[in-house]
Amino acid sequence: MLARISLYFHTLRYMRLEQVWHQLLLRFRKVKVDSAAAPPVDLQVAAWRRPAARAQSLLAPGSFHFLNQPGDLAEIGWKDDRRELLWRYNQHYFDDLNALHAAERADMHQDLIDNWLADNSAGDRPAFDPYPTSLRLVNWCKWLFAGHSPRPEMMQSMAVQARHLAQDLEYHLLGNHLLANAKALVFAGSVFEAAEAEEWRNCGLKILAREIPEQVLPDGGNFELSTMYHALGFEDVLDLINLSLAKPQLIDSRTVAYWRRTAAEMRFWLESMCHPDGEISNFNDAALGIAPPVDELLRYADALGVSGNPGRGVVAVGDSAIWLRDSGYVRIESSGAVLLCDVAQVGPDYLPAHGHADTLSFELSVNGERLIVNGGTSCYGTSAERLAERGTRAHSTVTVGAANSSEVWGGFRVARRARPIGVKVEESATGVSVSAAHDGYARLPGSPRHKRTWQLDGSSLTVSDEVMPASEAVAQYLFHPARRISVSGPAGFNLDRIKIDALCGDAQLTTGKHSAEFGRKEDTAALHVRLVGGHAHLRIVWQPLQ
Repeated sequence: MLARISLYFHTLRYMRLEQVWHQLLLRFRKVKVDSAAAPPVDLQVAAWRRPAARAQSLLAPGSFHFLNQPGDLAEIGWKDDRRELLWRYNQHYFDDLNALHAAERADMHQDLIDNWLADNSAGDRPAFDPYPTSLRLVNWCKWLFAGHSPRPEMMQSMAVQARHLAQDLEYHLLGNHLLANAKALVFAGSVFEAAEAEEWRNCGLKILAREIPEQVLPDGGNFELSTMYHALGFEDVLDLINLSLAKPQLIDSRTVAYWRRTAAEMRFWLESMCHPDGEISNFNDAALGIAPPVDELLRYADALGVSGNPGRGVVAVGDSAIWLRDSGYVRIESSGAVLLCDVAQVGPDYLPAHGHADTLSFELSVNGERLIVNGGTSCYGTSAERLAERGTRAHSTVTVGAANSSEVWGGFRVARRARPIGVKVEESATGVSVSAAHDGYARLPGSPRHKRTWQLDGSSLTVSDEVMPASEAVAQYLFHPARRISVSGPAGFNLDRIKIDALCGDAQLTTGKHSAEFGRKEDTAALHVRLVGGHAHLRIVWQPLQ
């Protein structure tokens, strides 16, 4: 009982009064359905660039594939409980209207829209939950701007959806949900004319003017510190720029100029946090297949004239290191290797929903392929699997005892959380070092503190861990599933052209789990190095490709 009270106290004390107030209002608020005739429609566009495209998710008429799970509309409909809520949300997003090769499925898309209109009444859940409503409105608007002809019942529904959303904005959550709500109101207010549409648009623009500076840090990173949500936020800003080109008379030039500067900094951050394979790293909630592929986002940015530009919070260390100081990540390149270090907070204090207990974790690619990874994200919800994936043991960092470095719980909650201390990124004669400590284990007996140093010298990386006062602690290194590792001695391991040695600590090769995508989990190799006398050192040496 006391432990539960502690979790609630250390979670709620970080929330903003605005969130608490709107959480209370949510329990009493009743959203009214307004089925009045839709305002006049204006689908004339000055220019419209093809948006970033996701993979196809409508495989045949009524046949979906989301989160690596199939579903047939004739069998499961739109709203029963035979699929988890996130799957249902994806069904209501209508991403396939703008997915790869969408033009080839235009008839299927019209039939799908008609089916949705017939089976979902205004106010139905989950169809009219604010987040899927927001994404659906934007996808329908994009579809119309691409030249498709709307039916009157579609436009009437879009007006009803926009009215419903305007009463149901997610101030109780804030973050990416509120930004998506605002973006949808701006899009809906640009498809319709008259005073009502202007009210939606102005409401959305007002929220965006508040939220984009809040959610995009000075180094260009998204404040939720997730590479996946950063990619989604980057797409949002690019879509707004695209809309400003399509409807230049509706959005003032200063706002558009700010969006462009922000998008340039977000692009630089995104490219900095990708592996050489061109896709995102796994820090906090992150999985492939949710945001558009990075190459699609970059193509879209190019089409809009958005090139990468480092934000004012980016620090270059020598010629090989980039310190994204505000978000708390470091990228170092050396002799065919890319090292990505997490010296970040869990997330914004009032919104750690997508944070993991992964402080001082890292990922490493060697010779163009991922070697060391974090566990990734295969599910949402409140399951034991979700808790394990957010836990410290699912990441390439140090676990003290059986504790998580931050108290993740309840699917999207964090109570006491680790704080990075004494972060240093320094160039030496031989390479670059990154060092930091954190206080996440201070709640344990003896108040142990974990300190980690990465030293990248040419084709060698040494990872040094210290936990003081000395405690039962293990450094875990999770390997990408494509890598095959073998034992070469009491403390030595080999794979491909790479040699790994535990210079200090008791090393054991074991197994772990890795999830590159939602709904997909793979067995993989993991190396556990038990700290001895509070210390462990691991050295990785590779032969660069010629």
